[in-house]
Amino acid sequence: MTEFETLRYEIEDQVLTLTMNRPERLNAFNSRMQGEFLEALEHADADDEVRAVIVTGEGRGFCAGADLGKGADTFNYDNQTEEAKAERASSEGRQEGSNAWLRDGGGLLSLRIYEFNKPIIAAINGPAVGVGVTMTLPMDIRIASTQARMGFVFSRRGIVPEACSSYFLPRIVGVSKALEWAYSGKVFDAEEALKGGLIRSLHEPEDLLPSAREIASEIVENTSAISVTMIRHMMWKMLGADHPMEAHKVDSRGIFHLGRGADAREGVVSFLEKRSPDFTSKPSQDMPEFFPWWEERNFE
Repeated sequence: MTEFETLRYEIEDQVLTLTMNRPERLNAFNSRMQGEFLEALEHADADDEVRAVIVTGEGRGFCAGADLGKGADTFNYDNQTEEAKAERASSEGRQEGSNAWLRDGGGLLSLRIYEFNKPIIAAINGPAVGVGVTMTLPMDIRIASTQARMGFVFSRRGIVPEACSSYFLPRIVGVSKALEWAYSGKVFDAEEALKGGLIRSLHEPEDLLPSAREIASEIVENTSAISVTMIRHMMWKMLGADHPMEAHKVDSRGIFHLGRGADAREGVVSFLEKRSPDFTSKPSQDMPEFFPWWEERNFE
């Protein structure tokens, strides 16, 4: 396993904890962290021993947003050299093409999380602003410490929301609340995030990671890995469907194909025998033949 500079990658009881590890910068997001996040997710997706992922931050911050170390030109791509643009275009998942260098790093991470095959839980332990909060939107469950603060601060930096957040945020909290937070760019406390539907629950700081692990363990210990992978993609992909028939098509094929498999037999028999299931199917090799059923989108 590759050692990372900006992340800690730790597996225990089939749960991977990814800890952003730049505490001296409140885990501010930079190109190295973006690349390492993408690499870590590739490793985790390929590893059948990883059943769920928790993302959190080292120290008192979750992620303070983009690293502003470049000052006024932090977001100015025009001032990049041609070599830097070429590197951006060819690195960390950016597809080839004349406009590939335009792609924002937070968006690449959000899209990779969106395509991830396993549940991801955000354990927001402290300040999460800018990309520090938008990266959590395609994660499945968000819980937060009572000390967390969040902000979609882009209007106060003279830019726009990134990391595909204009897609995810209104779907999570509704368009009115999404616009209020994005228009104002204010930083708000965890209580407001809970009230607005952005997070599932609040926890004392010392209880945050144990609570995240409890959620993850409930999934790991009781469910079929291939069922969970199917469910994750069915729920997320159907957010963009234009008719319930699209869900019916996938539901029907999913029941047909998984219903013939070993995990379906084990799920029924273990229930009838009143014992814990022993599911053996693996996402790396046992997904139904029609998976994935969606078309990959390209950046133009």
